[in-house]
Amino acid sequence: MGASVMGIEKLWDRLEPGTRQWLVDNPGCRILPRTVVAAIAKATGEELEQDRHGETVLSPSDCEFIRTTSQLQDANSHKSP
Repeated sequence: MGASVMGIEKLWDRLEPGTRQWLVDNPGCRILPRTVVAAIAKATGEELEQDRHGETVLSPSDCEFIRTTSQLQDANSHKSP
């Protein structure tokens, strides 16, 4: 079944850099693997709702936030110094 993360945007600043980078590198991912779910829970203390496989389904707004963040990071990395 799975449910959405309680606002990945609200948890973003509490995530480890590696977890944020994984999300930015995988902006089309709608279902978070259990290793990423565990990393989010460890960093934030928030227990995310999981399906029977330990995965969490992202809400449309979470997906949009991650896509936007990924696009911004990509645009910033291509700017000339």
